[in-house]
Amino acid sequence: MRLQHVSVVIERGRDDEARAFYGGLLGLEERPVPPKLPPDDLIWFRVGGDDLELHLVKGDEVRNDLQHFCLVTDDLDAIRARLEEAGVDTRDTTEIVGRPRFFCHDPFGNLVELTHIERYE
Repeated sequence: MRLQHVSVVIERGRDDEARAFYGGLLGLEERPVPPKLPPDDLIWFRVGGDDLELHLVKGDEVRNDLQHFCLVTDDLDAIRARLEEAGVDTRDTTEIVGRPRFFCHDPFGNLVELTHIERYE
């Protein structure tokens, strides 16, 4: 078993911000929404491999509590610097040995974890 996709809710009408954050700042590749799904209600990004995806679902209410998803990067310091230069607040959290990481929020309040996996313990 492996992760295929994560869906998070974004506020309807803020598509440009979503694309700027996920496509621009994080560098994810947007992909077309498959036929029969409502493209006006969804934005999909390829996250890795052929079918690992992030699905943004447009809605009227965003729930963010502790729900989050995690993206792995080869250059954690560079992505953190790029986010902070763009005015995105980042914060450290409890250390996981072999997995340096930090959290931030997307423009819609969703919690995003970014990490680099050095080794498994």
